[in-house]
Amino acid sequence: MASTDGLMPITRSFLASYYDKYHLQPLSDDIPRLSSQIRGFAQDLLHESPPTQGESILIQEADSQPPHKIDENMWKNRENIEEIIFLLERSRWPAALQQPLTPEDSELANVFGQLKDKFEKTFSTLVSFQEKNSERVFDIVMTYLPQDFRGKIIRQQRERSERNKQAAVDALVSAGGTIRDRYALLWKQQMDRRIQLAQLGSATGVYKALVKYLVGVPQVLLDFIQQINDDDGPMEEPRSRYGPPLYSLTRMVLSIRLFVSLAWERFEACKLKRHQITVLEEAAEVYTSEFVRFISFISEVFANSPFFISAEESSALDGGKNDDYKEINVAAGKTYEVSLTVESINSYIAWDFSVIQGKMSMDIGFCVEYINSAGEKILPSSILILPLPSFFFLSPAPFSFRLSYLIVNVFDFISCPVFRWGMGDIHQLILPYKRYESDQGNFCTCMAGNYKLLWDNSYSAFFKKVGSCS
Repeated sequence: MASTDGLMPITRSFLASYYDKYHLQPLSDDIPRLSSQIRGFAQDLLHESPPTQGESILIQEADSQPPHKIDENMWKNRENIEEIIFLLERSRWPAALQQPLTPEDSELANVFGQLKDKFEKTFSTLVSFQEKNSERVFDIVMTYLPQDFRGKIIRQQRERSERNKQAAVDALVSAGGTIRDRYALLWKQQMDRRIQLAQLGSATGVYKALVKYLVGVPQVLLDFIQQINDDDGPMEEPRSRYGPPLYSLTRMVLSIRLFVSLAWERFEACKLKRHQITVLEEAAEVYTSEFVRFISFISEVFANSPFFISAEESSALDGGKNDDYKEINVAAGKTYEVSLTVESINSYIAWDFSVIQGKMSMDIGFCVEYINSAGEKILPSSILILPLPSFFFLSPAPFSFRLSYLIVNVFDFISCPVFRWGMGDIHQLILPYKRYESDQGNFCTCMAGNYKLLWDNSYSAFFKKVGSCS
């Protein structure tokens, strides 16, 4: 199990700095031109024959703005590529192309066969990217979880969950569901995963304690899964940088699918012209090659992107420069306090200070206190009241004993803070009093309320302390 000590989830500021190393070369200038031409060809076909109800839905989608999220765009591209492959199956061709009687029809049949091959290769590349990215994220998460039987249970649970999801997709297909229906279900399953993760990350009270200390999920990982996909969270940075070129590819593949779909239904009445076929070939070549290039680029970006950074890195990227440090004087026999009001849990409080040294070595007392709504301080406690859930005692005795022993050891290895678990929430001694020459640290708030950073020089009768503090 990898250590998360001193780490916090990646921030948008960090990703902005990280992505400065990854510049996506602009996509082909032909994309907007070809997309416009293909859309114009589709409009010409609609002038000849009004759209059906199904075609109207596709037209509305082609005229709409692409989704904002990168992964949703990936799924949209995958859906439309599969729809195009389905249209280019020989059995779906117009009768004149299935059994060509003229050289022109034979040539068209060859062209559409080649187009199908291009889209199939691109489809395979996209599916591989999505599967590898999903496995990579899961494997990284698992490195921060216990590598004992609990980790094995989590893996088994994931495998069982994915099998159930795939069974639901298979059942939909068996019942006659369309490609559109299947991808609507796939995206719903993806969103369900996110909702479950967000709920896990925002868990409170005893349930949060079970997740953190019995299952072994570290707090920093809970924070990560809670906020990673927020609308203005860390993933907004890649959306703003790499979203626009991907959106142009989403619009392009929709235009290609719309044109081919309309052309098939009107093939006898409106036979395709040579220049339309030429533009379609060029559009398919540009789309598939540029989309594969985008996938290759974004794969490298995501593969190297970390989940966590140190509080020091975050402070530096968020503007924590030397100008943010200020000098404070704590007179002999006095204390210095900084009060912070925290409105929500899972906020981060960080500090960095050092005592300016003279001829004698100087230190200063420091601690962090939490003041509840009644104005009471949370004090240290050496008593651990641990009411185990009843289900632990329903299993055979050896298993029950092993769990109880493990729980005790988990708490034994937590040196700071100390916990007291009663019938309500966990009460936490944030940082015990200690004397330091310098200290740098952070913690994630487990309760809303008032937090106090206290520098104590009351024990000194003669020497004031001068410190640099951020």
